[in-house]
Amino acid sequence: MSDYNTPSTPKRPPRQPRTGVTSTGARKAGSKSNRSRAREFALQGLYQSLVGRNGVSDIDTFTRDLAGFNKADAAHFDALLHGCVEQGAALDALIVPLLDRPMTEISPIEHAVMWIGAYEMQHCLDVPWRVVLNECIELAKEFGGTDGHKYVNAVLNGLAPTLRVAEVEADRTAKKPRA
Repeated sequence: MSDYNTPSTPKRPPRQPRTGVTSTGARKAGSKSNRSRAREFALQGLYQSLVGRNGVSDIDTFTRDLAGFNKADAAHFDALLHGCVEQGAALDALIVPLLDRPMTEISPIEHAVMWIGAYEMQHCLDVPWRVVLNECIELAKEFGGTDGHKYVNAVLNGLAPTLRVAEVEADRTAKKPRA
């Protein structure tokens, strides 16, 4: 008779639960990367800028005092918040041609998410364009309206071939079947 606790019988490691997502497939709060958290805090700050017209330095100070900010990538937060506010008009100029309605009819959350996506595609070249797209879709799902993520996806997918020409083309040629 063997005993499972004896050293001669190897123990099977306990089954590891799937980490990072809930049963519905959504990301768990504890599993977010520091950059994902930075995007969330930047989104909150950009919302304050767009809706409340608060100054970026006031937003910055306020946001850094929020619970959980210490788990965010502060440098990425700075780049997104300050970069998007400073370049808002230029980012809108990229986004507006892809919209099917006036910007005034776009939710401030989706507007801010599109700013983040456009800014990252332009300035954060270390982040693959598909990661930018997926992160923005997740932000829109979590904070935006019911189908806002679909709109964000369509706009940023339309922007990617312009801002990440070589990267998007490389993805397309890699997916073509070989004859």
